[in-house]
Amino acid sequence: MNAVLRQHAEEQYAEELHELAKHDHKPRPANWKLSPWAVKQYLLGTTLENGFEITPKYIGQARLIEIAVATLATDRALLLYGVPGTAKSWVSEHLAAAIAGDSTLLIQGTAGTDESALRYGWNYARLLSEGPSQAALVASPMLVAMREGKIARLEEMTRVPSEVQDTLITLLSEKTLPVPELGMEVQAQRGFNVIATANNRDKGVNEMSSALMRRFNTVILPTPDSFDEEVAIVSRRVNELGRALELPTEKPALEEVRRVVAIFRELRNGITEDGKTKLKSPSGTLSTAEAISVIGHGMAVAGYYGDGVVHAADIAASLTGAIIKDPVQDKLVWMEYLKTIAKERDDWKDLYRACMEVA
Repeated sequence: MNAVLRQHAEEQYAEELHELAKHDHKPRPANWKLSPWAVKQYLLGTTLENGFEITPKYIGQARLIEIAVATLATDRALLLYGVPGTAKSWVSEHLAAAIAGDSTLLIQGTAGTDESALRYGWNYARLLSEGPSQAALVASPMLVAMREGKIARLEEMTRVPSEVQDTLITLLSEKTLPVPELGMEVQAQRGFNVIATANNRDKGVNEMSSALMRRFNTVILPTPDSFDEEVAIVSRRVNELGRALELPTEKPALEEVRRVVAIFRELRNGITEDGKTKLKSPSGTLSTAEAISVIGHGMAVAGYYGDGVVHAADIAASLTGAIIKDPVQDKLVWMEYLKTIAKERDDWKDLYRACMEVA
């Protein structure tokens, strides 16, 4: 049994990628493992002619995936933009896995990210003993992607300092990376491109210049359009999570998932699903990813401290923690919701009591 907690996409879904490649007779860009048609099928799911099922990795608008894939087939980079928890990193990983067969060329953007993360570094022991050489150079994921014609991924682009963003402008424009210490340059091979992610909660941190934005085609990943769509996403992901972690619990009842999703959507939108009651919204994003985390935590509690079946009491603590980020304002919002909405729903009595005990 594989002891890795979370495999890379190209490893976890290797069988699906292999089957798709066998049935993929469409034109494909240079150095792509699959055609744009097959990449779309991999992301959205389908059933092949031989009956093999490709599971959906992204549940949402097909047009967004088409635009993203088509962008990567051109010389423009792709920016996945949206609120936290809308599967930007997830989509980025699976796009890289399907296109390049390698999702590991990842640069994590932080305030401490410097230019070497995009360019290259040095093995200083060898640098001091041998001087500048190919052997002493430590290639960045970006340099490797350029050299091998693969996809580089840059997470949280608005978190990196402005000077690092400026370095990216040159890389995307010239498609070359100079190494003046060795008197050489690395020219990007066909198939090279960049997928960056950014969330709109980071506005004002390190906003992207217009020059940088022009190098990207932006695809905004929205929150799920419908209640049923979000329920389907959460159900699928928590089932995968339970299997991966081998939690000693049953698959959570659909009703528990629907209640958590309903609470998140109503508080997020500031109105009940039936449109009859306006609500105050808490300070957090209440994303689909957080709903998955709430149910996943409930599965762990039920498995290790309960009867193996997820009940309202098992999810109450994590649900409350997800909603209350500000201990004063968010608590008022949550208590008002519990007393005016949850309490009045006949089939929510157990959830109301469990959450009131925690709150």
